[in-house]
Amino acid sequence: MPRFLKTVTRGFVVVLAFASGLSMALVFAIILANSLMRYTTGASLQWGEKLPIYLTIYGVMFGTALAYLLDRHVRFTIIIDTVNARLRHVFLLVVDVVMVVSGGLLAYAGWQFAERGGNLSASSIRTTARTLAETTGVDGLEIFGKLYPYQLAMAVGGVLVALAAFLKLVERAATDPDAEPATTAEMSETQL
Repeated sequence: MPRFLKTVTRGFVVVLAFASGLSMALVFAIILANSLMRYTTGASLQWGEKLPIYLTIYGVMFGTALAYLLDRHVRFTIIIDTVNARLRHVFLLVVDVVMVVSGGLLAYAGWQFAERGGNLSASSIRTTARTLAETTGVDGLEIFGKLYPYQLAMAVGGVLVALAAFLKLVERAATDPDAEPATTAEMSETQL
């Protein structure tokens, strides 16, 4: 694989890992803060229930693309593990092409979903977004009071999965078919 492509792939892995980890950390922090406030003061954050749900969707999308790029995603390998390395390589190339197309379709469907319903208010976040926009003077922050940025997660995820699958396809195409690793670990490799 060309050096430039390795650098791009490595950078994409870092960005996806950071974004996925940040999503998880924010979800944890919001739920923790909301729980502590609820049990100590009797009141909770107005947006503390819905925002973690929306952040989790983004986290799943980042994590899915990362897992695909690292070849660590869930897959059924009953057939693929029984064939020789060259045929396995061809199967995996076909899967990569299918995933590029699937990611593109997910991005398109997610875009359409956000365009149709994105103007609806995210009721528990709307007031906070409006207050934040008024306080900072940045009117664009009011968008976070609508469902659009949260529904757009599907489109973002589709683009990320398609890009991850494309990078994996190029990497696999440049790899010697006989060097393709087995898709599952041997039992001896899993023992401590």
